[in-house]
Amino acid sequence: MITKIATAAVYNEDQQKAKTFWVEKVGFELVRETPMGPAGAWIEVAPKGAASALVLYPRAMMKGWETMKPSIVFECEDIAGTYERMKNNGVKFEAEPQQMQWGTFAQFYDEDGNMFLIKG
Repeated sequence: MITKIATAAVYNEDQQKAKTFWVEKVGFELVRETPMGPAGAWIEVAPKGAASALVLYPRAMMKGWETMKPSIVFECEDIAGTYERMKNNGVKFEAEPQQMQWGTFAQFYDEDGNMFLIKG
């Protein structure tokens, strides 16, 4: 039986730049950074205490990465506060949070142009 999502991969041109984005701008913690040879490392970042993590995987090591786009939604308790904090940290958002029938959400981009959502 599957009990949780362990990791979700996000393909990055520059792993260290991606790590800086997720740790310093978004506020995640560095969970693991293990060398995988000269082309990159296995880097996991996650919200504090989370059971799941993002793997910041080097594009150079993943054939066909350009067709593998992430579709990841992050839930947060205070979407307005999270949006403001991330925006003040330099995260680019598509628009301000929008209210829908199923909740409030905002779309943001990482340093490689991948789009993610926060929802509350």
